[in-house]
Amino acid sequence: MAGRIKINRAPVLTLWAAVVAERLGFRFDEALTLGRAVAGLNAYAKGVSLGLFQPSAKSLKEHREKAVQTGETMTVELLHRAVPVAPSPEGLRALSRNRPIKPDSVERYLKSKFGDRLPDVRAAMTELARSRKPAELAIDAYGLYEEFRPAIPAGARGWGAKGDLDLRQIRALAQK
Repeated sequence: MAGRIKINRAPVLTLWAAVVAERLGFRFDEALTLGRAVAGLNAYAKGVSLGLFQPSAKSLKEHREKAVQTGETMTVELLHRAVPVAPSPEGLRALSRNRPIKPDSVERYLKSKFGDRLPDVRAAMTELARSRKPAELAIDAYGLYEEFRPAIPAGARGWGAKGDLDLRQIRALAQK
């Protein structure tokens, strides 16, 4: 089993946020949707900072108005992001553009990005998450991600670039 995987940051953050959410008490199907939402919010913020996206005040205003009108959405704080969520018959679902994220689509996404290494990566991340008390993990999860995330070029050159994810580094963080 090789210790490194060449991968983009988005699936790494998606999986890590899902593992953290599960450690914090969410069911894994709920956690998958939270992980995808965190990665999406992170990518959007990065894209805005790089000038790749323009924030739309109208869409933000519409989202807030709809949330207030329906009373159906809540917010979950995860990895320094406020993730909108709504209840569904299957459990909580993070929202993307006011629509529930489907856990099976997140699972397919992760499988397509990690391939047969997904179980190894998830196991290493789970070990790291379990090495911290939930309250501590809730505070430190993004900082831990910054320590093990793949290194990529700065700025727009790094957008979508792949870097090395080192599973030994993740496991070493669990020992600290």
